[in-house]
Amino acid sequence: MNLSKREFVQMLGAGAVAGLGLARHGGSVAAGLDSMYTVPAFGNVSMLHMTDCHAQLKPLYFREPGVNIGVGDMRGRVPHLVGEHLLKAAGVKPGTRMAHALTYLDFDKAAQRYGKVGGFAHLATLVKQLKASRPGALLLDGGDTWQGSATSLWTDAQDMVDACKLLGVDVMTGHWEFTYGMARVQQIIEKDFAGKVEFVAQNVKTADFGDPVFKPYVMREINGVPCAIIGQAFPYTPIANPRYMVADWTFGIQDDNLQRVVNEARGKGAQVVVVLSHNGMDVDLKMAGRVTGIDAILGGHTHDGTPMPTLVSNAGGKTIVVNGGSNGKFLGVIDFDVKGKKVSDFRYRLLPVFSDLIPADKEMDALITRVRAPYEAKLAETLAHTDGVLYRRGNFNGTGDQLLLDALMEVQDAPIAFSPGFRWGTSLLPGQPITREWLMDMTATTYSYATVTQMTGETLKTVLEDVCDNLFNPDPYYQQGGDMVRVGGLQYTCDPTAAMGQRIQDMRLGGKPIDASRSYKVAGWAPVSEEARTAGNKPVWEVIEPWLKSRKVVSTRRLDEPVLKNIAPNPGLA
Repeated sequence: MNLSKREFVQMLGAGAVAGLGLARHGGSVAAGLDSMYTVPAFGNVSMLHMTDCHAQLKPLYFREPGVNIGVGDMRGRVPHLVGEHLLKAAGVKPGTRMAHALTYLDFDKAAQRYGKVGGFAHLATLVKQLKASRPGALLLDGGDTWQGSATSLWTDAQDMVDACKLLGVDVMTGHWEFTYGMARVQQIIEKDFAGKVEFVAQNVKTADFGDPVFKPYVMREINGVPCAIIGQAFPYTPIANPRYMVADWTFGIQDDNLQRVVNEARGKGAQVVVVLSHNGMDVDLKMAGRVTGIDAILGGHTHDGTPMPTLVSNAGGKTIVVNGGSNGKFLGVIDFDVKGKKVSDFRYRLLPVFSDLIPADKEMDALITRVRAPYEAKLAETLAHTDGVLYRRGNFNGTGDQLLLDALMEVQDAPIAFSPGFRWGTSLLPGQPITREWLMDMTATTYSYATVTQMTGETLKTVLEDVCDNLFNPDPYYQQGGDMVRVGGLQYTCDPTAAMGQRIQDMRLGGKPIDASRSYKVAGWAPVSEEARTAGNKPVWEVIEPWLKSRKVVSTRRLDEPVLKNIAPNPGLA
């Protein structure tokens, strides 16, 4: 694709987002949707993009991060903009629905005003309207779909598999899907998805002979235009998640193989080539500059909702890079105008899914009711109430994780606690009940064992340095896309700009410096080692439930966060 900077700004830029009407409009449109969802069709090839819904079938609240720091070349660039900085870049007026969807600003008040987001029944209505106005449009799912809720865990992902088929997903790739194990993933693809949903991943191969495990791509003809959708599964699955769950498979970024796949698809006549990626946006941006022949990378994993695309130059032209947010909160719409057998122009919109503006699809609503029915009473049980907002997202901590840390330290009688830097998990507003469903939204994985470990001060620093490098390495290909491990009880200073091994400084416990040779008791959960599942450890929710019930009301959490050095001011820092 060859587009001038002027053409690029004219076709999308901030104005495309700012032009969306974000208040309740008079008049009705197809399916009774609010008119903000009337997106004029453009060109002759359309694709819809969802990603990282984390098994959330019902509408929810989700607070965007106040800390999303970019270092090196990524400082001040999308996706590392938060709050007013992101709104300014996108041309979005503060206080609007879109401002609430994109940022943490005035979260609790805005959430009460604008209501919940997401929900598959509401998403289904939106997908149907957009597909009706765009004949032949494909729905692409970027993964992290089968994990993140109690019902997905308890049904072995069947609830999400059935919901995605009904939603009309055409092509998907994966990440957390693999934590159900190789056999279950293959069973779903071969049995449930057969003839309905294509699972693609060019970068997953057998560990013995290097054969492809999944189709690397699929070809689909849309309005007479041959299109290729290439899958890019999360490259660090065996590192970020338990290796034993994917013991026979290898992953990785695999630029060279991706280039071969792109060339093959072009050789077979593809006039549009899209990579459906679960790399994380920083990785996608680097990849777009290295691999040629890709028209667009529709990305996920890092949960960044990007209202405007980034156009990356490479040796073959330019590649569009976008990321579709998380929790069913957004639906991306990309329209291509294909002329002379290549993309000549495009339009992109990131639509927030506000459940009060979109009627629920009756068929999807019935499916959700049916799959949740056996568990509804268990899910709805109130464990406590919260005085403050509970949320997870942010580079260093969130009040939801702080709750988990505080509970683990008290119940496990440990002065230090670690909680993984997961980016999934829903939010609660002040006064809302903390239900078993919310606790499971924050903890539901197939390996969420609670642990107690003795660690030396030297080991503590090594762990923190390793995770910090995953987050702040200036080379995106060394990043794994999560947030920093959340730390309870331990105080430290962090310099994201420092070299590897030098980012964590001045570690203290109770005001006293950590002794490198001394052993400390550390509570945690979700270990990736295989030994943890055979050691008799309880699921973390079984440890935290009694703690919540004993309190009845949970006070506003005081965040344990590091002191940051050499980072402010930064547009990724509130």
